[in-house]
Amino acid sequence: MDIDARGPRFAATVTTVVLAAALITRSPWILAWQTMAFALGAVAGVSRSPYGWAFRTAVRPRLAPATEFEPPEPPRFAQAVGLVFAGLGLVGFALGPGWLGLAATGTALAAALLNAAFGYCLGCEMFLLVRRFAVRAG
Repeated sequence: MDIDARGPRFAATVTTVVLAAALITRSPWILAWQTMAFALGAVAGVSRSPYGWAFRTAVRPRLAPATEFEPPEPPRFAQAVGLVFAGLGLVGFALGPGWLGLAATGTALAAALLNAAFGYCLGCEMFLLVRRFAVRAG
């Protein structure tokens, strides 16, 4: 079942704020929260992540009915990619080296910002590229 395309963009906006706060403060606790949010989105699906829940319960009821839908698999894959980068950032901030925390968190922040500001989901594009390659190879 397809999802409201506004939900992942809302989640990317919240993610951008959380990752910016983690990057500015270099806080492993803030990044741990975001890592957990990415993990829930990757494992349970984007609509079951904390930001998906917030969109579904607090934001979507106040909006006009959705006119654009998308399959849930690309955003779910994007959550898994975010999980990898946030996990690396968490290791860097908590255990070192610090540059790993900065680089990985900054990369995740850049991807989230692209989605929040321009609607361009890098992880989704990676999913589609991998799927096209798998279809051609298979």
